[in-house]
Parts: sequence; structure tokens; C-alpha cells
Amino acid sequence: MRLTTGWQSDNGSTDLQRVPIERRDLNADDLAVRIDFCGVCHSDLHAIHGLTGKPIAGLVPGHEFTGVVTAMGSAVTAFAVGDPVAVGTIVDSCGECAMCQAGQENFCYRGAVTTYGASTKGGYSREYVLRDKFAYPLPAALDPAAAAPLMCAGITMWEPLLAAGAGAGSQVAVAGLGGLGHLGVKLATALGAEVTVLSRTPDKATDARALGATGFLVTTDDDQLKQATGRFDLILDTIAAPHDFSPLLRLLGLEGTLSVLGAPLETTVRMMELTYGRKNLTSSGTGGTKHTAELLTFAAEHGIAADIEVLPSARVEEALTRLAKGDVRYRFVLDLADLD
Repeated sequence: MRLTTGWQSDNGSTDLQRVPIERRDLNADDLAVRIDFCGVCHSDLHAIHGLTGKPIAGLVPGHEFTGVVTAMGSAVTAFAVGDPVAVGTIVDSCGECAMCQAGQENFCYRGAVTTYGASTKGGYSREYVLRDKFAYPLPAALDPAAAAPLMCAGITMWEPLLAAGAGAGSQVAVAGLGGLGHLGVKLATALGAEVTVLSRTPDKATDARALGATGFLVTTDDDQLKQATGRFDLILDTIAAPHDFSPLLRLLGLEGTLSVLGAPLETTVRMMELTYGRKNLTSSGTGGTKHTAELLTFAAEHGIAADIEVLPSARVEEALTRLAKGDVRYRFVLDLADLD
């Protein structure tokens, strides 16, 4: 076994403790990665509080990180020691089912292995061991800290944009301007779509436009909602709190799509809101190898990365506490160097 150090939660506490962590010895197709930067995702909070079905005892969160290859198994040919890499939410899958064959390992019929869960401990640590197939070369054009959130927040936005065919002439709305939403605005804008941010508070309008949005709609203003009826082809709903989908569905045009990405734990939908306009209600989670590789290339070509606040990993409790309050623009990233 390989020994490293990480930050562990027990009993649903955000007061994580620094502990030794065992990683497996390298298989022939494994990489060992020194983790330099790991994003702090809202689903990490959900997992810590036992809301995602993951065991909470001995939980080490973290599923979007960048680092450097430090060792390789004997069969690895695509990487070399010292290569910068990025790792996301999936670290293994069956490789045989239709989803895996299509490069959608995130939907593996036999159950993908997530970066942390029942049998894995995550990226709030100094080293990780995984199959080389699920590590991605980090383009030199991307800053390692700001690129880390692309591996969860970014790919979560990217796949539904591709599925909907978003591009020039598309009207795309992003509901919620947080860790997910701000990357949704950047990516949709770079694809050529006209982007509007939907927010409960008007004070985010300046930020929305700075990120590339050309429109801003205050969702607590009934007049604005009424005037926008039927405007959008696609709405990326990044809101994590329980909410009614009906006001958003009314903003979609004929055969428009509402893609629910914030993983609200409770949802409400009225079927007639879908029927009237033949609208689509869909969801998505993270991404597979095919689209993740495409995203990193696209992000490097268009200069897209997350807007981040970097904290030393010893301040992880502060990051989680502030995240729960929405006190971040727009993604916390932990610097793991203090675990040496």
C-alpha cells in the first residue's frame, strides 16, 4: 500500500481532520498523481451531510483536481513522470457496456467508480491512484488551480450544451450564477450562443455581463418573467436548493429543454408545463472520457477556466462553511501543498 495524507470527515462534520490515507499499490495501468489543487464542490457538502448516499464515516471528499504524475504502472504509455494531469469525478468503469463504449462512463450500466465513495477516498489529499484512462493531460494554456473545477463543474455544463446543440443562434439561459453557472455562461458564450443569466437578485447583473452574458433576468420579478415567456431554447438549471420548475419551463420555446444540473434533493414539476410547447425536462451528471477530453481542449483554445479563490487545504472547514452560505465567487480551490 501507498501512504499519503488527507482531510477526513466523520459523523457529518465539516471540521475535517488531517489523517493518513492508504492508496493501493499501482496496477499495470495505474498512475500515481500528486494532487496540487482540488476544487470544493457543493456535492462535497451534500456527501458530508449524508445526502448523496455515500458513507459518511471516514469520508475524504474531493473530485475535481489537478496535479502531476509521480509514478506509473508497467503498462502505461500515454503519460510520463512529471506530466501535468487533471482528474474528475469518475476513476473507473466496466468498460464494456454501451455507455462505456460510447465514452459515457459516467452512466456506466454496472456503476462507475467515483473519485470518492464506498471504496474510494477523494482529492482532499496529497496523492491519488487511478487508472490511466481516467486521467487527462492538462493543457499548458490552462492554470492548474483554475482548471481544477472544469473537471466537475465545467463538464457538468459542457455535456448538456453539446446534447442540446447550443451554438450560434441559440438562446441559452443559465439559472443560478455560482460554481456551475458561471462556467455555463463562459462555455455557452464561447460556443456562440446568446446567453441570459436568471437570478433572484439583481446585484449579479454586472458579474453576469462580465462573464459574457448579454441578458439578465430577475426571477423574482413577475413582469420580467412574463415578458420572457417562450424565449429560450435551453435553460441550464444549476440551482441546488429545492425549487419549482414551472417558472423556468414557461421561459422555454417550442421543444425547448430544461436541463436540471444543480441536483436539488426535492423537485416539483407540473406535467402540463411540459405538454404545452412539447418541452423537454432532462438532467445530467458529470461527464465521460470523450467529452471531458474535448472540454479541456476547448477550454484551452478559448481561455476558459473557473473564477476561483484559492485557500490552503488546512482552511477546508472555512471553505465548506462559506460555500454553504454562498460566500464565494465562484469556486473554492484547495492548495494541497500544505499536506507535505
